[in-house]
Amino acid sequence: MAQMINKQTIAEAAKKELASRYYIDYFEYTNDVKALRHQKCIAPYLQEIAEGKQHFLIVELPPQHGKSTVITESFPSFYLGKNPDHQAMSVSYSEDLFKKFGRKNRDKFRLYSKDLFDQEISSSTASVSDWGVQNHEGNLYSTSIFGGATGRGSDLLIIDDPYKNRAEAESKTMRNKIYAEWQDTFYSRLSAQGSVILIMTRWHEDDLAGRLLREQTLPWKEIKIPAIAEENDLLGRHEGEALAPEIGKDEEWAQRTKEVSGSRTWNALYQQRPVPAGGNIFKRSWAKYYVPDMVTKIKFNLGDDVTIMPEKFQTQLQSWDCTFKDKDTSDFVSGQVWGKDKASFYLIDRYHERMGIVETIRAIKSMTTRHPEATAKLIEDKANGTAVIEMLQKQLTGIIPVQPNGGKEARAQAVAPYWEAGNVYVPHPLWKPWVDDMLTEIESFPNAPHDDDVDSMDQALVYMEKPFDPKDFPKPKPMIKEWRRK
Repeated sequence: MAQMINKQTIAEAAKKELASRYYIDYFEYTNDVKALRHQKCIAPYLQEIAEGKQHFLIVELPPQHGKSTVITESFPSFYLGKNPDHQAMSVSYSEDLFKKFGRKNRDKFRLYSKDLFDQEISSSTASVSDWGVQNHEGNLYSTSIFGGATGRGSDLLIIDDPYKNRAEAESKTMRNKIYAEWQDTFYSRLSAQGSVILIMTRWHEDDLAGRLLREQTLPWKEIKIPAIAEENDLLGRHEGEALAPEIGKDEEWAQRTKEVSGSRTWNALYQQRPVPAGGNIFKRSWAKYYVPDMVTKIKFNLGDDVTIMPEKFQTQLQSWDCTFKDKDTSDFVSGQVWGKDKASFYLIDRYHERMGIVETIRAIKSMTTRHPEATAKLIEDKANGTAVIEMLQKQLTGIIPVQPNGGKEARAQAVAPYWEAGNVYVPHPLWKPWVDDMLTEIESFPNAPHDDDVDSMDQALVYMEKPFDPKDFPKPKPMIKEWRRK
């Protein structure tokens, strides 16, 4: 029994020693939790700040993933334990929130600072929003974004969610007011070697994080961690992998949350990719919707602004953007079927998956079977598309290699007027839910992580508006072997 007690005592002493030195150990020790992988990713920057290195951090994480827990609720107490003569300041949008942050740190300091840092909380200044270190100059002052900081200095400034909600973030007046508070009030209180940590879920492309990153007047380090991994994930996750399945935020939760919140909110709050409400090149409001028949229209209780699909199209075609270098990390293969009726373009069908060359060829054949009237099959004659063309030209009729003319943005700009004029119709999202994802990509272009649907779309519209001319899309010259007589 004595030996067991001795081992427990040694283990506890080791935990305390590590917690007094390293922030990640302090966080786990004082919160009695195991840090999540994204919290471990953030911790080294906080450790460097506590050790005197200056950082300007913008931490972007989805809601309810522990960003405030690992930074605002815990780090100031560790920082003051290591730097008892420094000034720390935490800022948020509401009194309830900043008092909560102040209280969490005060309680940790009271419970652990004597054992870990040989420091104690001040007996004269110990309110939740303003408490100090006994016999030292250090303190934590907590306030709201509009609460002011007159007479206060700061060696560590933490701004945690300066916006209350989307309405505030979408108000240009509010965005300007919060930016002015950053410039005039809080940055002016920062010491020459002071560090700043801005913690946010993104609401708007011009929110405080967006504006600071765009201006780059300070050497900001952006720690951007989406709920579902995208290309070049900071944590090394595979694309599509959830951030925190151990707390129930798995892929199933993500899909459900996306369906409830909608693509625009999902991309902003959870993926940290806010999209301008009006779009960059394309605006979502330009899209016109259709359904196949009146029965569907009545079923979904759709209004007069939703049209019925024409019985017959003047022309139909397939349009393909092919990528299959690595099925797990590359862009998607996008195949679309479009029809034209007079001056209007209709998106009839869509195929959108990560596929290898075998699956891509199978998908094109399948689309051909489903839509035999889409006789022309446009395939971008570039990179992976070239191999698809070579393999299909002897198997299917109507394979047309397309050499893209100009850059992606120029091609998108060329077809944007068709959308703006109301000439482009897509299936209503209540009938075909995938339309919502496609419109989000088109609206986000060129700032979205993928643009395959945009490439397929503008390739199709350009072709249908201007009939095919071999001079516009020259085919590669065939390879000719020279035989020499021996």
